[in-house]
Amino acid sequence: MLLAELEIFHTRPAVPTRRVALGHMVLPVDPAPGFGGLLLGSVVAAHLGGLNDDQAADVHRLILEVGQGGRIVQPRLRHRFQVDRHGLAVSNHRLIGDGDEISFDFNSNGTDLSQVLGAIYAAERLAPEYRRNAADVLQKASRWRGPIGASFIAHLAGSQTTTLEALADPLGWALSTLGFELGSKKPSKREVTSKFRKGMRDVHPDHGGDRDHAAKAMSDLAEARRILSAKG
Repeated sequence: MLLAELEIFHTRPAVPTRRVALGHMVLPVDPAPGFGGLLLGSVVAAHLGGLNDDQAADVHRLILEVGQGGRIVQPRLRHRFQVDRHGLAVSNHRLIGDGDEISFDFNSNGTDLSQVLGAIYAAERLAPEYRRNAADVLQKASRWRGPIGASFIAHLAGSQTTTLEALADPLGWALSTLGFELGSKKPSKREVTSKFRKGMRDVHPDHGGDRDHAAKAMSDLAEARRILSAKG
C-alpha cells in the first residue's frame, strides 16, 4: 500500500547547471507528522550526511525559513528551483505499508543536496497550517544519526508505537487499545487511568498474560494512555 510518495527532478550528474523541480507528490500530513511528514523527514535524514558542514548549516537555515513562512529567494544553495522538468533526471521516494509494517523505498539518482532540497521544497508547498509542523519534522530528521527504520519513525512521530494503524489514526488506535468504544465521548483522565490499570493487569504474565507479548502490550497501553491524556 502506498502511504506517501515524492518525485524529485534534478540536473543529471554530467550537466554543470544545478536545477531542482518537483513531480508527483502524495504527502498526507494530518494528523501530524502524517505519512507525508515521515517521508520528507526520511529523505532529509538519509541524505544529509552527504553534505559538507557549510551546506548542512544552510539547510538548517532554509528549513527554519520554511517553518516561519517567509519568502525564500532564489537560488537556494546554488540550486535553482523550477517548474519545467524537461531534460532533468528523476528520483522517487515512497513510504510503503505492508500489513501493519511501514518501510521506506528510496530511489535516488541525484546528489544528496538535490534530494534534501527537494524535500524542503515539498514542505514549503504544504498549506500554511501544516508548514511549521513539517519544518519541525525536517529539523528533527536532520539531527538523526541512526538507521532509517522503526526507531527513526518513533523519533519523528514522538511515539513509542510505530504501527500503521497507530500512525494513521492515533486517537482511534488509543481508544481501541484501552477498550473504549470508537465514537464514544472523550473519556476523562480518570476513565483513561482506570482502563490503563485494568489493561496492565490483564496483560501481565503474573495474571495470565502472554509472556512473549507482554512487553509490547504494556508499551502500547502506556502510549495509548499518553495520547488520550494529551487529548484530554
